[in-house]
Parts: sequence; structure tokens; C-alpha cells
Amino acid sequence: MRDASVGEILVQPDDLARRVRELGSQITADYEGRDLLLVGVLKGAVFFLSDLMRHIAVPCELDFMAVASYGSATDSSGVVRILKDLDVALEGRHVLIVEDIVDSGLTLQYLLRNLGARNPASMEVCALLTKPARLKVDLEPRYVGFEIPNRFVVGYGLDYAERFRNLPYVAVLETQAEVPIQAPTRGAQS
Repeated sequence: MRDASVGEILVQPDDLARRVRELGSQITADYEGRDLLLVGVLKGAVFFLSDLMRHIAVPCELDFMAVASYGSATDSSGVVRILKDLDVALEGRHVLIVEDIVDSGLTLQYLLRNLGARNPASMEVCALLTKPARLKVDLEPRYVGFEIPNRFVVGYGLDYAERFRNLPYVAVLETQAEVPIQAPTRGAQS
């Protein structure tokens, strides 16, 4: 039985699997002959990143960053704090930032500036979801899984107060009042 807080399903499991395969093939073609460093943004991107990596057929390494964006439980302020930095150097590396969702784009803009200052050979973004209606900065990820409407979503790694990450689909969170509120952990859909 589905939780009453979970509303309309925006992206079904079969559509997620198909699009992740397509993105993996596109990334493989684009990075042929080069080693790739995948940078996962914790925690929301873990499901997407692990599935995506299995469909990339070029040599790749993996590292993670964790960031917190200050703001309300469902809205990012763009003020970012790094909670866990990368373990590897980026200089001269081909870097692909893997993000669960680009909402306002403020957190991702900060990450791009921060990581870009580390002199990678190239740096691109792969986002599972984008909300074009919410974008506050000039930012366009090279790889996008799905564009979604301006709704707060959960599932496939995305959470609200650490709940709903394990849903096999992406759905709208309808009633946040019934969910125990904790500090947001994924940058409040930044």
C-alpha cells in the first residue's frame, strides 16, 4: 500500500531504467578514449549514479561530495556548505557531476565554480531530473534524464526528511505536514 503522502507518479520504473540506459550509452560515446571521473552528489544521486555507472562502457572512477543548502525544507537558498569533499584531485581529469535534481540551480552553480577552480580537463553535469520553471541561474546540464513540473518530488533516491528514497519511481510529495520534519539533507532540491 502506498503512503498517503505520495501522490502522482511522474516517472515510472521502466521509464527510469530506459532513460538511464540511454544516458549511459550517450556518455560512453562522448567519452570514448578517455577516463572519466564520476562525482556523485550525496545522498540523492546514489541510486541514479549506481544504475548509470553500470551502463557506461569507458574506464571510470567514482567519488562523492555531500553538500547542504540552507533554506526551508522544500526550497534552497543557494548558501552551500560542503559536508564531505572529494578524496581525489580533479586536475587534468574529465569530470562528470552526477546530480539527482536541478531545481533552482544555485547549489549546482556553486559546485561547478568550486570544482572548476580545481582545474579539471573537462567538467559536465548529468542530472536525473530538472525543473526548468524553477531555474534561477543560467545553467544547462549536458545530460538530462527528465524535465518535470515545479512540484516537490521523492523516490529513486530523492527524499523528504530522509523518507521515500527507496521508492522505485519518482512521485510528487502531496502532504508534507504528515511527514516528521528533520533538517533537509539533499539541499532541498537545489
